[in-house]
Amino acid sequence: MQRDPYPHYARARDAEGLTFVAELDAWLVARDADVREVLRRAEDFSSAGSLRPDVMPAPAALAVLGGGFGGRPVVVGADGAQHQELRAPIVRGLSPARVAAAVPYAAERAAALVDAFMNGGRNEDREHNGEHVEFMSAYARRLPGDVIGRIVGLDPVDIPAVVHGGYRAEELLFRPLPEDEQIAVAEDVVATQRILDRYARARHAEPREDLCTEIVASVADEGSIELTLDQRHEAASHLQNLLIAGHLTTTALIGTTVLHLLRHPDQWELLCAEPDRIPAAVEEAARYDTAVQGFRRVTTRPVTLAGTELPAGATLFVAYGAANRDAVRYPGADEFDITRTPARHLAFGFGAHACPGSQLAREQLRLTLRELTSRLPGLRLSEDHPVTMRPTMIHRSPQSLHLTW
Repeated sequence: MQRDPYPHYARARDAEGLTFVAELDAWLVARDADVREVLRRAEDFSSAGSLRPDVMPAPAALAVLGGGFGGRPVVVGADGAQHQELRAPIVRGLSPARVAAAVPYAAERAAALVDAFMNGGRNEDREHNGEHVEFMSAYARRLPGDVIGRIVGLDPVDIPAVVHGGYRAEELLFRPLPEDEQIAVAEDVVATQRILDRYARARHAEPREDLCTEIVASVADEGSIELTLDQRHEAASHLQNLLIAGHLTTTALIGTTVLHLLRHPDQWELLCAEPDRIPAAVEEAARYDTAVQGFRRVTTRPVTLAGTELPAGATLFVAYGAANRDAVRYPGADEFDITRTPARHLAFGFGAHACPGSQLAREQLRLTLRELTSRLPGLRLSEDHPVTMRPTMIHRSPQSLHLTW
């Protein structure tokens, strides 16, 4: 299901009512209309526990996490007034004006990363020589971290550790690991949390024009000299959640977009010849293989959805990826087609919990496609390296992506 959920989604859309999926321990909401109904009715379908771990860490790993910072409510898992309060500084920090101000830096970094692998440069993972690159490590995992790190206000020297910590947190919560590895992963997560706590305390002492300052101000008492311990936990939780959402999701979107364009050479060639199609290609790629496949919701009272009666406390997996392949809304939904007239898909959510960083993600993908189509029109998938998808439902992405030109 994690490697390729789409056949499961198709069966769930065709079934009467909702389908209970044991692997998810949840009712699968797979039709576009049903997903939109859940997202519209936040009072009936709570976001509390939306990031419930697929795998509960071992007690020894939880003990390590207990020595870090975090564990407080974050925007994706909150409802009502609390959700609005947590969301407000992020919306301000990712306003259209601030995103527009970040685009020149993002363009500069995109060009520099392509320069590096075209010229046989070296990154932290491997050496890239000649006309071959492992694109995920050389580009897709780097641009989003650099961009969101700059908006938050991180020193570039800290960004690789924060990006690494984000992936380690995802591993701990969404992949089964031996206990000794869980402990090592938890130590990496805590190291990242301590970096973020350092930033929170620094911004409280000396505010700047960055998103970290916005978040710290939202949890601090006005006029206070120092953050309380609880406020430090709150700030670290917000920053960790924001940074993970800001780089893992966009990395996944960049990787799957390039993958599907190159799996459809005629569409890649069309995009190279007609770069004005890039915005439509971005929307089609986001729809076709959605980066965040879905989030959990919990019923707050007995409800009926798609003819299925659910008690209070029932868990749903609200599958954006399934809704985006619903042929009722998108004719020929299983076809990847950048000439499709863009429709309002659910790749970035809908309603109160719609992704506040969607414009930033789109801008980075547009810049990526402009760089690649203009500079590397002969780009293609390496025949020597089959592509497998990462085993997670939360950030759907190629494990690695070997390209040649």
